Amino acid sequence: MTKFSKTTLILGMAAFGLAACETDPMSKDMTDAAMDKVTMTADGPLCKTMGPQTPRDISSVKGLNFTMFDTAPPSTQMNLCNIHTHTNAEHKGPGFNVFVNDTDNGGYACNGTADLTDAEKAPYADNDYEGANPGETIEVHWVHTSCDTTPGEGLGACVPATCEDPILRVETQVFLVVNDRNAADFMDYAYQGNMTGGKHQPKLLPTGTGKPVQFLGSTTGPSYNQSVCSPAQVTWSVRPQCQKIDVASLDAWAESGNVFNETKSHGVRQLVTAPELLSEIK
Repeated sequence: MTKFSKTTLILGMAAFGLAACETDPMSKDMTDAAMDKVTMTADGPLCKTMGPQTPRDISSVKGLNFTMFDTAPPSTQMNLCNIHTHTNAEHKGPGFNVFVNDTDNGGYACNGTADLTDAEKAPYADNDYEGANPGETIEVHWVHTSCDTTPGEGLGACVPATCEDPILRVETQVFLVVNDRNAADFMDYAYQGNMTGGKHQPKLLPTGTGKPVQFLGSTTGPSYNQSVCSPAQVTWSVRPQCQKIDVASLDAWAESGNVFNETKSHGVRQLVTAPELLSEIK
């Protein structure tokens, strides 16, 4: 995969040369005893052979997946490689726990959605950023890599062929999109060629939305579920409260010709709830 748009949004399985599960629990060669150990989900057998998965409810620290890998360094010590958004929150948290639905366009909405004024929810006719309209929730992912690379479109920017065993971190903020020029400006959180300490960095990361919850997980996106899991190993940092974001600033980001070629928000992976697929939050 070379783009975040049609299959996995970041770091697809094919790039790692791995299948969805290391074993096929439904194989004809499987013994009755082995079948008794298979946990079935609505999507099929639970992929217990994989590492910890994402997204999750960040309010719960419980997890029974003991696959360990090194925690990524702070994002300031890594290179930003991609920025993209999902329509509705993939994660569930204290500030975004209103369930939308269980489709690829579902996920969770910010708790304050029902309290928006008519002015905040007013349509913004000139919006060139699809899937992020006033009254909607989006989850933004700032993807960082240990690789010496330049931010760009798709997987290649995060795990170039010249970089072995990349370490990955995703900084995350959930926003409530409003039609209000006084709300946060997404361009403040954009890249636009910014360098800090010799590293590619967003101009800013959101603050004031609570201490980020850090945990070990995977990549996300609607191609994955609890039966088809992501093999990627990612350190996540998810802020627990929503922030209002001005729809006009998302439109400006799309019109700016951002190096990620992002002009629309993407679908979600439904919440991972099986303890066997979650790491413990410490």
